[in-house]
Amino acid sequence: MKGMAEVAWWADELESVFGRVAGGFGRADLRWRMRDYVRGLLGQAARKNGWQLAEWAGHRTPDGFQRLLNSSVWDADALRDDVRAYVAERLGPDGVLIIDDTGFIKKGTTSAGVGRQYTGTSGKIDNCQIGVFAAYATRSGRALVDRELYLPKAWTSDRDRCRGAKIPDERGFATKGELARDIVRRCIAAGLPAAWVTADEAYGQDWHFRRLLEQLDVGYVVAVPKSQQIKSLAGIWRIDQLIKEAPVDAWQRLPCGHGAKGPRVYDWAAARLPANLVFDADPPTRHRWVMARRSLSDPGRIAYYLAYSPVGIEIAELVRIAGSRWAVEECFQAAKNECGLDQYEVRRYIGWYRHITLAMLAHAVLAALAAQATTDAAKGAAETDRPSSRSPWQRSGGSWTLSCPTHEPTVIPSPTH
Repeated sequence: MKGMAEVAWWADELESVFGRVAGGFGRADLRWRMRDYVRGLLGQAARKNGWQLAEWAGHRTPDGFQRLLNSSVWDADALRDDVRAYVAERLGPDGVLIIDDTGFIKKGTTSAGVGRQYTGTSGKIDNCQIGVFAAYATRSGRALVDRELYLPKAWTSDRDRCRGAKIPDERGFATKGELARDIVRRCIAAGLPAAWVTADEAYGQDWHFRRLLEQLDVGYVVAVPKSQQIKSLAGIWRIDQLIKEAPVDAWQRLPCGHGAKGPRVYDWAAARLPANLVFDADPPTRHRWVMARRSLSDPGRIAYYLAYSPVGIEIAELVRIAGSRWAVEECFQAAKNECGLDQYEVRRYIGWYRHITLAMLAHAVLAALAAQATTDAAKGAAETDRPSSRSPWQRSGGSWTLSCPTHEPTVIPSPTH
């Protein structure tokens, strides 16, 4: 019975999701094809490519799915907006928006944006496409909410090559940082309830990225390289030089989240920049910080951060935000392994956006179901732990007896007077 209930629960959630995105697919056949595609991405096919998804859905050929991705009339950006709103609703407010990129290893030279470039996916220069993504993470879960395809200059400077991959003429070169800023603007303008932004040093070292967040009045904790300069009226220092001068008692041992082997614990040091050197408001409502994370097993391994926070923030909260960046890696892993994020065969620009967004939708459903399961488990535990309305303290003769449901009554002698 429990298994049947879980299946019904999944089916109800999927139907709810399909209902909220159906308006973006004008024809009934498109809606059914989209439903089959997302179900396939969530299914048990060994590979989530066109043929195997078609076989799983009971289609004779992948032609219908190919039309869905390449030539049918629907707006992938409108679907992205629906995914973002769904994630915000299911995961709740006060989350962290996490910016990162991931690679999609490809063969050949015709897939939009493909080229030899470094990707953390393989840890080396590889023939790949790069996508810049945003994940939204709360204490309830995490899911991908936005995406952009990075186009190297070798592509944007060759308009004939771009037209061959159906890249719009208005799409010019943009750095990964510029794509990230566009994503942040969209998410905040759309009302995504993110209280913080975090990112690795590729984005954190970008002054324009940090400045945008401050203009949007969004807190951040972003990684920066050890050569990051800290400027003030008193001079300019490298961040590693500042941290090197930190006194012993400036370091404190704090967890920054859970990893595969339990809590991730490091030594952390943090110091506010002088408010009078940074802000015009008196008194200031925000502070900038320098932070560092030091490995317990190898004290020479130090990571550096810049932060921007409300006045009165606890160091432990900044540490939590810094640690939340790993949630985007978990999103990439889950979306690739379970939803076929990287298993597409499309080469055209529009096909990439459509497949990626449908895979994000599938992953968002998994995140929402996991968040609901966690909430239900917590409620169940609360019900189980709820004390009985009858007091466990019972008087029997001259002694008190504790009546515990799972233990034999314990007799406690009455004090003598």
